[in-house]
Amino acid sequence: MFDFSKISHPLLGHLITGIDHIAIATTSMDQCSQAWSHLLGIDLTDKETVSEQQTDVGFFRFNNQTNIELICPLPDNKGLVDFVNKRGNGLHHIAFAVTDIKQAWTLLDKYNVPIIDQEPRPGAGNHLVGFLHPKAMGGTLVELVEINHK
Repeated sequence: MFDFSKISHPLLGHLITGIDHIAIATTSMDQCSQAWSHLLGIDLTDKETVSEQQTDVGFFRFNNQTNIELICPLPDNKGLVDFVNKRGNGLHHIAFAVTDIKQAWTLLDKYNVPIIDQEPRPGAGNHLVGFLHPKAMGGTLVELVEINHK
């Protein structure tokens, strides 16, 4: 885990507005969405292919609350294919909404926090996203999302 104690102030607290979504990785969007739909009593919406990330995604949207995202790798997404082959369907990452992802990335870089993306990139819903490396947070993959980036 990254040693945040060397930083004398909360790093991103002023930029984080809440949890945007919790992502579930799956090898079958149809099977997984049926199970979650039955449990939650709502349908999967906002389905799209995010070509930049080589994934198919869909969301279970709750009114002004944290959403559940299903992510299914396309064949060229080696990292996510390896993840589901090794661990099976299940929890993949937690995503926090931020007001300014570029400012967040500048701060992460300044303090040498391990990151996967060298800069934010396009994500689902035309948002800008970026991932911290799991070793930054003790094995948990964390995504930052700037909502409705234009």
